[in-house]
Amino acid sequence: MKALRTVPSTTALLMLAACAAGVQQSEEAALTPPPAASPAQSPRHGEWVMVRTPQGDSVRSWLVYPERSTQAPVVVVIHEIYGLTPWIRGVADQLAAAGFIAVAPDLLTAHAIPGAPLNPSPEAATAAIRALNTDDVHRQLRAVADYAMGLPAALPRYGIVGFCWGGAASFEHAVRYPDLGAAVVYYGASPPTASLARVNAPVLGLYGGIDERVNATVPSADSAMRSLGRTFRVITYEGAGHGFLRQIDGRDGANRAASERAWPETVAWFRQHLENR
Repeated sequence: MKALRTVPSTTALLMLAACAAGVQQSEEAALTPPPAASPAQSPRHGEWVMVRTPQGDSVRSWLVYPERSTQAPVVVVIHEIYGLTPWIRGVADQLAAAGFIAVAPDLLTAHAIPGAPLNPSPEAATAAIRALNTDDVHRQLRAVADYAMGLPAALPRYGIVGFCWGGAASFEHAVRYPDLGAAVVYYGASPPTASLARVNAPVLGLYGGIDERVNATVPSADSAMRSLGRTFRVITYEGAGHGFLRQIDGRDGANRAASERAWPETVAWFRQHLENR
C-alpha cells in the first residue's frame, strides 16, 4: 500500500508565503535608516523612564522594546550635542525594530532645557553639553545600561552608539568600560591613543568623507588599535558630510547613500557582537 502524501492546500501555501513576505518586509524595515518623524507612530512600545544612579542623581531616558519572544541585548543611544531630540528617539525605535532593547538617556536631565523632553532647544542644549563633566556623563550612561540590562526582557550585555558629540562619547565609553559588548561611532572624534589599551569592545567607526575635523583623529586611533590587537573597523563614505545620518537629504544624495549603507552595518555589528556571541 502506498504511503499517503499530504499536499498543502492553496490557502496554507498562501499563508506561508505571506508569513515569509512579512518577515522579509520586517527585516527590510529594520535595515532602513531612522526617519526624521516622531516615533509616536511606531507599533513598538516606547516609554519614558527615570533612572536613579548609585550617586543619587536621575537620568530621564526614552526606552523602546522590540517585538520578539526572547530576551534581547541592550543598546544605549547617545544623543548629539542638540540633546535628546525626536530624531534620537527615532533612532532608538529603529534599533528596537532590529530586535534590541534601545534606551536613549537624556544627559541634560538636570539642566532644565527649554522644550525638553520632547523638543529641547538646540541652542540651550549645545551650551549645556559643553559644560558637562565627562565623568558624570559616563557614569550616567552606565547606570542607564545597568537599568536596561536588569529588565526581565533583557540579556545581560549592552552596546552603545552615538552621533557627533555622542559618537566621541561612544568611543570614550569603550575606553572606560572594558565589559562593554560593542560600540558604534558615527562621525565622532577618537580618544587619545594612549587610552586605547583599555578598549576591549569591538568598535565600528562610520565617517563622512568630507568631515576632515573628525577624520583627522581616525588614522592614529586605527594604527593604535591595530598594534594593540583590538577591533576597530573604519568605514568612510565618499562625499557624505558630518551628521549624514540625521541630515539624510543633504550633500546631493551622498548623505542618503551613506546612510543606506551605514545603518545596516550598525545593525549587523550589534547582532554579531551582542546577539550572536
